[in-house]
Amino acid sequence: MDFDPSDDQRLLVESVTRLLADNYGFAQRKTYLAQPEGYSTAMWSKFAELGLLGLPFPEAYGGFGGGAQEVMLVMQAFGRVLVLEPFLATVVLGGTAIQTAGSDAQKQALLPAIAEGALKLAFAHGERQARYDLTDVVTSAKRSGAGWMLDGSKTVVSQGEAADKSIVSARTSGDRYDEDGITLFLVDAKSQGVARRGYLTRDETRAADVSLSNVFVADGDVLGEVGKGLAIIEKVVEAGIAATSAEMVGAMEAMNEMTLEYSKTRVQFGQPIGSYQVVQHRLADMFMAQEQGRSMAMLATMSAENADDAERRHDFALAKVGIGQAGRYVSQSAVQMHGGIGMTEEYAVGHYFRRCMVIERLFGDPAYYLQRLANEIV
Repeated sequence: MDFDPSDDQRLLVESVTRLLADNYGFAQRKTYLAQPEGYSTAMWSKFAELGLLGLPFPEAYGGFGGGAQEVMLVMQAFGRVLVLEPFLATVVLGGTAIQTAGSDAQKQALLPAIAEGALKLAFAHGERQARYDLTDVVTSAKRSGAGWMLDGSKTVVSQGEAADKSIVSARTSGDRYDEDGITLFLVDAKSQGVARRGYLTRDETRAADVSLSNVFVADGDVLGEVGKGLAIIEKVVEAGIAATSAEMVGAMEAMNEMTLEYSKTRVQFGQPIGSYQVVQHRLADMFMAQEQGRSMAMLATMSAENADDAERRHDFALAKVGIGQAGRYVSQSAVQMHGGIGMTEEYAVGHYFRRCMVIERLFGDPAYYLQRLANEIV
């Protein structure tokens, strides 16, 4: 994969950067947080107008015809300003599931609606007992006439409160940890038996716990082959890792720029703290960590289309460990270099820190993936 941007990709980045510069200052972001949805519906509409919500979808379904590299570029720009809108949940996670497993009828019905900004999705897979094990599913789906009856609950569903539909995993056969027997269903938020409890997460984005009690889902809303949902889930998680890795890079760039500027203006003992060699060394280390993280984000993006399952999983584990370690070092160092102001709500760097700590744990923390890598050599 060639990571030198094409002319179209440069135009995309310029357009996104200009839109965010005009509409996503730190003070403006606070006003978006105060809205009932926890983000700006007006900005969501602007993303649709710019074509961002259809970015990875084929043109035949109303999309831009982009791919993983275009998503990486946009997510990096989003990370620089801590975008709140549900692009990750709807376009990356939900869109990947539909593109990977949806029938042509499902794609025709759903993908154009996403691209227009009329449909928001959530990916509801995680359960309280599962930790990061993708096979640990106890939510059940049992045959009921011309459909299925779902029972169970999902936790920390990103943007689950605002979603019009959720892609829900449930076990249609097998035992709790079996790889086979997991099926994905498209569940309307207004379906009888669906209850959602929304809340603010530590990084100021919104999530929800979703409970399902005798929720009927028709056969036409089954996503993919019955009992073969794990491969789809893995594909969605990998797309999420690649996207959030790029977002982490954008956040690190912003933190490094803020810290460098602060070191030039903060005076201690009669001179700017940036004049001290120990501060200069820390700034250099932060920049190197950022660039190492960038390499890991590129690895994740490049690995998304790798047909070799073992190699792809290995590379994603490497990327998740590397980006997590880089993000932790840069964000902790940025807060420390700012001193007391770095801990305040009124200053941006602490908000970047919290988002980086959440990304580090999304889809599995570094310890989980280090263990996966260790298991390969045992």
